[in-house]
Amino acid sequence: MKAVSVENLSKEFKLGAPPQGYRTFKDLFRQKRAAATTRFVALDGVSFQVGRGETFGIIGRNGAGKSTLLKILSSILRPSRGRIELNGRVGSLLEVGAGFHPELTGRENIFLSAAILGLKHSEIVQKLDEIVAFSGVAKHLDEPVKHYSSGMQMRLAFAVAAHIEPEILLLDEVLAVGDADFQKKSVERIEQVGQHGQTVVLVSHNIQTVLRLCRRALCLDQGRVVEIGSAADVTAHYLHIGCANRGARRYAEGAYAPGDQLVRLRGVRVRSTEGGTLGTVDIGHEFGIEMEFEVLEGGHTLFPSLTVHAERGPVLWATDASSPRHGHPRPAGRYTEIAWIPANLLSDGVLRVTAGVHSFRPHVDHFIEPDAVVFHAVETSGGARGQYTGFIDGAVRPLLRWTIET
Repeated sequence: MKAVSVENLSKEFKLGAPPQGYRTFKDLFRQKRAAATTRFVALDGVSFQVGRGETFGIIGRNGAGKSTLLKILSSILRPSRGRIELNGRVGSLLEVGAGFHPELTGRENIFLSAAILGLKHSEIVQKLDEIVAFSGVAKHLDEPVKHYSSGMQMRLAFAVAAHIEPEILLLDEVLAVGDADFQKKSVERIEQVGQHGQTVVLVSHNIQTVLRLCRRALCLDQGRVVEIGSAADVTAHYLHIGCANRGARRYAEGAYAPGDQLVRLRGVRVRSTEGGTLGTVDIGHEFGIEMEFEVLEGGHTLFPSLTVHAERGPVLWATDASSPRHGHPRPAGRYTEIAWIPANLLSDGVLRVTAGVHSFRPHVDHFIEPDAVVFHAVETSGGARGQYTGFIDGAVRPLLRWTIET
């Protein structure tokens, strides 16, 4: 039996429609304007099935219909057309603090949320310590939730949702809030949930999370399913059609760009070997980080640099030591320099690029532009990970040559 079955699901919203129910005399004069409402199709003929014990991923760019789909599965929204069948008790976490009463304390909200899902008081008491320890909000447990930060609310909400053991767990971007340690714990908890026979439907922009947790996935674009199948195939299609964020940034001409009277930054982007701009890179393939800068006054020896940062610090620092211009005075003009990152060097995750140009003797930083671009690094197949699907720490993950001696 399937845990989740969705057939030909559609959802339309009326934009500009008048409110239902009581209307004032003034509203009567707006009927003509209201008649011109437009319809927005958020979901159009979506069909898929999720088996018991499966962790199923849903990806797509902003506005693709992912959150609308999960809200319909959670019975928050009613579909315009189609059929949904859910076989099991459903728990959901769709947004920060969803289902929490702001005036109640964290402890009271734990009991309230669990009771709504049908747990007995004795069952909640047994799980309370585990939920509190996972969420990390023990010091604030008896404070009203309205005083919590968004990260604290999300940690507590996820801890409740993951520990009350619903048969179907719906998660919408739950890993977008929280530090790296909490995200690691959350991923490991989702893995445990799937291994214990519960079904998980996960919406995420993080491709690596989907690849790690999900065996199958679907990609939505403009409310329609454009690909469904193995997580590796679906994420590859997602990247191919350009659903991911693009890793490029241009700076204004003139004196407003980072720099000084000698040199100005004009652009930074992540690019493929064929020249296309990438918002997400496969670390199993070579890619480049391109920096364009303008030398305004010739005759100076300049040293461009690029630094790639991971969530826990820098990954690598690169200067153009191998280029023919390195260490020589540069004529005025525009320069486009590319640092080529070899395949199977970086680890996966969200990476940030700092661009700079420097002089020495004396040392001058003409500009240092942090977070010039941000991109995702994913590992779709092969590489140093091999067949292992668990968490791998570290900023780099080179593919080394191994030999066996007996």
